[in-house]
Amino acid sequence: MSAASAMTPVSERMLLTRRVRCEGTTMVYTLAPVTAPVDSVEDVARLLSPDGTRLPDRHLDAWVADVDPSALRGLYRDMAVLRRVDAEGVALQRQGQLGLWPPCRGQEATQIGSARAMRREDFAFTSYRELGVFLTRGATPADVVLTWRGETHSSMDPAQVGVAIPQIIIGAQTVHAVGYAMGIQRDGAEAASMAYFGDGAMSEGDVGEAMVFAATFGAPVVFLCTNNQWAISEPVSLQSRIPLSRRAPGYGIPSIRVDGNDVLACLAATRWALDRARTGAGPAFIEAVTYRMGPHTTSDDPTRYRDAAELAFWEQRDPLARVEAHLRSIGEFDDAFRDEVAAAADELCGAVRTACLDARTPEPLTMLDDVYAEPHPALDLQRERLGAYLASFADDEEAGA
Repeated sequence: MSAASAMTPVSERMLLTRRVRCEGTTMVYTLAPVTAPVDSVEDVARLLSPDGTRLPDRHLDAWVADVDPSALRGLYRDMAVLRRVDAEGVALQRQGQLGLWPPCRGQEATQIGSARAMRREDFAFTSYRELGVFLTRGATPADVVLTWRGETHSSMDPAQVGVAIPQIIIGAQTVHAVGYAMGIQRDGAEAASMAYFGDGAMSEGDVGEAMVFAATFGAPVVFLCTNNQWAISEPVSLQSRIPLSRRAPGYGIPSIRVDGNDVLACLAATRWALDRARTGAGPAFIEAVTYRMGPHTTSDDPTRYRDAAELAFWEQRDPLARVEAHLRSIGEFDDAFRDEVAAAADELCGAVRTACLDARTPEPLTMLDDVYAEPHPALDLQRERLGAYLASFADDEEAGA
């Protein structure tokens, strides 16, 4: 599809649906065109324009009043490092060192802005693509790569980083986030949980169920939908005829639709939502409108389902470029700062690569470690059987010798 057709506020895209009529006992299927409105990506709350101009917003400004040039430089540094580590992950996969990698290029502002709004006592439940959230919350270089290398079920300690093990099942983490939030309520803590998911997850029943429970119990949870326009190869316009943010009020959950390529807007919106949750006002929903610049994963070829014009449109809305442009306009971005950021990115990427290449496959029996907090007889039996199975290979080798 062309960028022009996708971005025009009043445009309509032709879809195909099946109309069924009965003729005796024969079902006859015919394809008939129907139209679905496609909302403009410009219909969003925004604080930084694509060219770096600072824009006023009466709802969001107060939530970033403390963000001075130094803090904005910090947000830029985080995004630049994230982009560099993401590129390193892709390179490691292409070199055969990782089995798979889910790129997040283009979504840096959504991830960094929202994660920087969280406090240490808050807890995040993510999909597999939120690399920026993992890094911001303190994930180690090994945490970043060992799971994708296939060396461990999960290298992160959720209690240490405040992020649950990344969820592969689409949308399931929203239910977990609501359950955790209901626990926060019962503990009487001033904290909140964050549920990160993509536009494709909005078609999953788990998300609807999670929002029902969150609204019913007033759970302190923030739903952050990263609308990157594509659920693998399905465009968001095929999944929803209205903006995704407009679904939440139907559950009784207030929502906001922000420019997901604007780190300031993402920071402000998430601060608003988290404050609401922590103070007992209940859940909130954020739709961050952004774009997945790369493939769904390294096993995907996006050139088969989207055209170059669409990619070019979003390249002009790059989240890093707009912050750099703004910082340059106020004299806060120079060669020294650029070199400092590049050095920080290179250092972390070197540690990530080292963690990957130095990894050693653990002993097979360790796969049963840390499954339960306490000893479990069924697990003991599995360990015994697996041990005997592995020992049989040694017996075969001795017999052959």
